[in-house]
Amino acid sequence: MRLLLSLLLILTGSAAQAQKFTPAEVARWQQQAKQVSITRDTYGVPHIYGKTDADAVFGLLYTQCEDDFDRVETNYLDAIGRLAEVEGEAQLYHDLRARLFLDSTQAINIYKKSPAEMKLLLDAFAAGTNYYLATHPTVKPRLLRRFQPWMPLMFSEGSIGGNISVVSLGRIKDFYGAQKSSSWIDTDFGRTDREPVGSNGFAIAPSKSASGHALLLINPHTSFYFRSEVQMVSQQGLNAYGAVTWGQFFIYQGFNEHCGWMHTSSQADSMDEYLETVEEKGGNYFYKYDGKLRAVTAQKVTLPYKSGDKMLRKTFTIYRTHHGPIVGQKSAGQWVAVRMMNAPLAALQQSYQRTKATDYASFQQVMKLNGNASNNTVFADTKGIIAYWHGNFMPKRDPKFDWSQPVDGSTSATEWQGFHPVSELVQVHNPASGFIQNCNSTPFTVSGPSSPQAAKYPKYEAPDAENYRGLNAVRVLSRKAVVSLDTLIAAADDPHLTAFDDMLPPLLAAYQPTSAEKAAAPAVAEAIVMLRAWNHNYAQTSVAQTVAIYWAERLLAKARARVPEAQPQLDYISFVRFALANTSPTEKMATLAETLDDLTRDFGTWKTAWGEVNRYQRLTGRIEEKYDDQQPSRPVAFTSSAWGSLAAFGARAYPGTKKRYGNVGNSFVAVVEFGPRIVARSVVTGGQSSRPGTPHFTDQADLYCNGRFKEVRFYPEDVKAHAEKTYYPGQ
Repeated sequence: MRLLLSLLLILTGSAAQAQKFTPAEVARWQQQAKQVSITRDTYGVPHIYGKTDADAVFGLLYTQCEDDFDRVETNYLDAIGRLAEVEGEAQLYHDLRARLFLDSTQAINIYKKSPAEMKLLLDAFAAGTNYYLATHPTVKPRLLRRFQPWMPLMFSEGSIGGNISVVSLGRIKDFYGAQKSSSWIDTDFGRTDREPVGSNGFAIAPSKSASGHALLLINPHTSFYFRSEVQMVSQQGLNAYGAVTWGQFFIYQGFNEHCGWMHTSSQADSMDEYLETVEEKGGNYFYKYDGKLRAVTAQKVTLPYKSGDKMLRKTFTIYRTHHGPIVGQKSAGQWVAVRMMNAPLAALQQSYQRTKATDYASFQQVMKLNGNASNNTVFADTKGIIAYWHGNFMPKRDPKFDWSQPVDGSTSATEWQGFHPVSELVQVHNPASGFIQNCNSTPFTVSGPSSPQAAKYPKYEAPDAENYRGLNAVRVLSRKAVVSLDTLIAAADDPHLTAFDDMLPPLLAAYQPTSAEKAAAPAVAEAIVMLRAWNHNYAQTSVAQTVAIYWAERLLAKARARVPEAQPQLDYISFVRFALANTSPTEKMATLAETLDDLTRDFGTWKTAWGEVNRYQRLTGRIEEKYDDQQPSRPVAFTSSAWGSLAAFGARAYPGTKKRYGNVGNSFVAVVEFGPRIVARSVVTGGQSSRPGTPHFTDQADLYCNGRFKEVRFYPEDVKAHAEKTYYPGQ
């Protein structure tokens, strides 16, 4: 009662703030808070115990706000299309894209029609977040001063919902902006030089396990600090541990006492572009469909955006056909509509219900919701089953069309013909090889010789190419006869950089100097000797790794401009091989000389160990981290997944720095053994807290940078024995 009275006094004294909550709301939230117990272990990981699942969700959102309210709020500003209100006009078309696919009115209607059990979870999401704001009046949200229960329905993307981020903002701006381009060419070839994001998932069968129990590696590659580590437990059967995206209310990648799941980003074709033949009549637009004209739906949308200290507004007329929203145009008379999964309720239901699965059969039953449009799934359970599904939401199409390209929207022949059931997806179940791996690569090498056969499936189900991580994973897992948790960690951190098996031989073959040339360039000669001796493994002390990576980056940059405009988008391995074929031996050698000069200029000598260049640093905890060569940082041996590094650390130099600092890659990593008693280890990037100076800001940084893991505290007695503090929300 004293706490409730204190809260009411706080609220009364904070009337100037926009987040106003009524005494009745606070009293209701306070009652729910008393049903929630939170224990922070010695690494600050919250173990949340609730009477009901909704209580656990309430506690989860409260602890997320404690650890990083800014990321919770920013994720919702992004999801509901309100970034421009705090970040300005540059985000206007980002917000427009969100509104093209789902708006708050639709989300509210879906919420109202949701099943009672889902409403309880959505209500608990809002209650836990708002209760945090009520009990922390000094926290100043950038915009969202009250969270609503419908908001997660607009934030199923980034979990397993429709992925609107693949829709080009440039095309949307060209179409809906002041100037409309007369044609559209996809020039996004630059994706080949972006740091790959994705994930690694490994599952080991009992036949290959030292303990005789199934094992699982959970290794998402995201922007650092994108997810937090947490355990959720309720008296209604919930007991899940793993990684949670800030602001979402379910364990995204993790495990319970029966099974575990790891999602890897998929290229399975779950969405399509339709070319609509459009004509204007009397100021209205119509599109052709089976020989007739249909009206294009038009809707006025007004979006606010910040400009200095003012809030301005811009009104757009957005267009839709029955296929979906218009996102661009190919020519003056051909508009591009996008059709993708638009079932946020199913996405959230599937996301949550899988955390309570008890075995392979029940997990597969949850997958029948077909709410996963963006991920593959690697699975293991206590019964010894390991499995893999490539995608989940998969429309059926006529195979005579090329679904990798925009299709003709004027004919019913290109309509979706229902959906593939889970049984028709590309998948494996207890492969004879005893392992499963997926590294955002083709499913047709997922289990070595026990992999599915491509000829048995439509091409659109698995257009994914092989990548250097996938090649590396098959190599590593095929060679291990017996796997334990320790050797699984070693496999996840295998240092081989597969890309250089392709890249270095042509460079070494190109070095054919005369005696005079060799004498004139002693640094090049010495570097070649070093590269010949290098085993293509990463190490903090490796100079060859530094030279090879800097050289490869420079060579690929030269080759990029030579890709013909008409050539289809290349996967990364194909692009590397294109670069090697389309640069001469002389260019390869000249690029090496330039690389050595650059390293000497930046670091005083080209003989600079990789660990001196490649660094981990966390100074501010902000979403946009700052980096400084003069401030303390840590060496990191592992590197970009583009080179085949299974442990991923995407780093680059920033304005004012010569060294490279990581910002994407390994984020939450766990290994799990599914015996009668769950045994697991994990590590996160740096620490659980986002606040500098707190104990858990960088307390895991040494583990992370050196490939070591902490013990997961899963059972109540272990949590209690390693507890830092126990409290309930608002205490």
